[in-house]
Amino acid sequence: MARTFAGYRFTLLAHYDHPISSGPIEGTNNKIKTLKRQAYGYRDTKFFKLRIMGIHEAKYALAG
Repeated sequence: MARTFAGYRFTLLAHYDHPISSGPIEGTNNKIKTLKRQAYGYRDTKFFKLRIMGIHEAKYALAG
């Protein structure tokens, strides 16, 4: 285990200098995929694009 941590030493320490996470982007991608599954059969792609653009304003979960 110590060798593994030693191998990732620079990566782990870089996180403390620049604490960047991909979590919010992954969450947004998951919401878009869920919306895409729910939107199967929409005739209007413009409405679907508007729903994707407004997904960050939603205060509710898409799962239902």
